[in-house]
Amino acid sequence: MSQVVVITGASAGIGRAVARLYAERGARVALIARGEAGLEAAAKEVAELGGHPLIQQADTADAGQVEAAADAVERLLGPIDVWINCAFTSVFAPFTEITPEEYRRVTEVTYLGFVNGTRAALARMLPRDRGTIVQVGSALGERAIPLQSAYCAAKHAINGFTSSVRLELLHQGSNVHVTIAQMPAVNTPQFSWVRSKLPRHPQPVPPIYQPEVAARGVVFAADRPGRKQRYIGATTAATIWANRLAPALLDRYLARTGFGSQQTDAPAPPGRGNLYAPADSVPGTDHGAHGEFDDRSHGHSVQAALARHPAVTAATTTALTVAAVGGVRRLLGTRGT
Repeated sequence: MSQVVVITGASAGIGRAVARLYAERGARVALIARGEAGLEAAAKEVAELGGHPLIQQADTADAGQVEAAADAVERLLGPIDVWINCAFTSVFAPFTEITPEEYRRVTEVTYLGFVNGTRAALARMLPRDRGTIVQVGSALGERAIPLQSAYCAAKHAINGFTSSVRLELLHQGSNVHVTIAQMPAVNTPQFSWVRSKLPRHPQPVPPIYQPEVAARGVVFAADRPGRKQRYIGATTAATIWANRLAPALLDRYLARTGFGSQQTDAPAPPGRGNLYAPADSVPGTDHGAHGEFDDRSHGHSVQAALARHPAVTAATTTALTVAAVGGVRRLLGTRGT
């Protein structure tokens, strides 16, 4: 029988692209998100591609809503095989400009939403002793950058939480797996709807990858969940390893460049943000998988393709890391530091 796959944050971005890949396999795909328009459009795509969609409107920050959605999935689609946590929200601003309420909301969605999803999945997978949970992580879960303290903190928390749960499953000898797909900068609609207090339009830090690159990484991680984590994109691997080898250099580099690299030259439009309400709450406001940076985004990743060959990947990662550290040193040297 076809797989039963649950995707949170399925109405847009990476989650939307993942849903399409599973639909092409003929999977039964449960789509969880807050907004109505994006979910309906995602369900239509899943059906057109050969999958069997189920819409579940839910706020992943609410454990009760997540639990109710999981119950509906198993009742209507069958036992859950794969659960993918992808929903998130954020605030682009210096820490001192983020209110306690905003910080709490980002944490509840971007971190506790993953906790709630993992709990709901484990409650159903453990008694059957099978199933896979994939956390959509980020290179920012190890190397923080300015202007995204709430998001970076949540992604760091996901790493620690998932490692702890993974060890408990190993101790139990469970056949349930949990793994993380660590992401690079991705061209998703979040940069059009994220709450921002920056003077200019926010953007992902280049180089930027298309959501399909990220989605292929998530599906690959779900198919082969034995590893603790997988790096998607060369920049993810280089960033994480460069941070481990030369964190002080990266601190100085990001302190100098991190503000400008996360903003375009265009002014930020006023009054936007999906922190408390979905950006696609009314018909006709579907945002799809892609953001505004198609002309600057890569549709393929050599590193992700090489990930199927661990020996080659290790050599590539080492070379990228050495190059990254050397590049940072040269940049700092030319700026008189």
